[in-house]
Amino acid sequence: KENIDMKNSIQVSTGEKIAKVIIYFLLIVIMFICAYPVWYVAVASFSDSNDLMRHSGILLWPKTFTLAAYEKVVSNPMIGKGYLNTLFILIIGVTLNIIMTSIGAYFLSRKRVLFQKPITVLIIFTMFFSGGMIPFYLNLKSLHLTGTLWGLIFPFMINTYNLVIMRTSFASIPESLFEAAHIDGASHTHCLFNIVLPLSKAIIAVMILYYGVGIWNSWFWASAILRERNMYPLQVILREILLSNDVSSMTEGTAVEDMESVAMSIRYATIMVATIPILCVYPFLQKYFTKGTLVGAVKE
Repeated sequence: KENIDMKNSIQVSTGEKIAKVIIYFLLIVIMFICAYPVWYVAVASFSDSNDLMRHSGILLWPKTFTLAAYEKVVSNPMIGKGYLNTLFILIIGVTLNIIMTSIGAYFLSRKRVLFQKPITVLIIFTMFFSGGMIPFYLNLKSLHLTGTLWGLIFPFMINTYNLVIMRTSFASIPESLFEAAHIDGASHTHCLFNIVLPLSKAIIAVMILYYGVGIWNSWFWASAILRERNMYPLQVILREILLSNDVSSMTEGTAVEDMESVAMSIRYATIMVATIPILCVYPFLQKYFTKGTLVGAVKE
């Protein structure tokens, strides 16, 4: 009798079942709305250009599967140079980002540091107010950082928001570890690299993801300070192709009447080539996203 009563007490009502069905349906619709544009670009990149031009409406499968667009993209020397430039900025930039942000976060997270609070306030102040775009550009010019890839690395070594998140994470490490290390004669450098960083692998992974995605997607300052096309990162080249319709370097030998249709297919293939690397890396670091966000919200 007791078992029957328990079963009856946990029975789901008809209204709850209908609500669940509606919620699942809405979630599936939202998922489709979010995923379909990516799927459309992927499918269109593998479609024959002429068939793609004639097609209208929803596209779920490639129209006459072909790799012609990817062959054009891969054969374009600017894509290869853009990848190399982006990888250079990404590897050197993220490395310096992590080192400099870790040093700054360690300094701000330690107790009994002289002028710590005023310095923290001044740093956070830069999140809300800045000198502006023109003064920033003039600073780059006076430091001879325009026209070079280093101008996309050195001025962006520390992001204030990321610094605050990492500082909060470092501050959560027990103070007793540092006291014991200092008694044994450890310096602050030793504490940072042998105590703090090994205990902060999750937040470092979050910082790598934040900084890496930011560098991979950035194009504005690259287009503003670089003058030579062979120094353009991949996103500037992608923007050039999408907004300026400049695919002339990939459509050589193509008939004039087929130029527009080929250009459309090439644009989709270029988007996929520029997006696939970050999509492959993201799932491995995505699990740290929530933890990194929560760490930045923890109040001491």
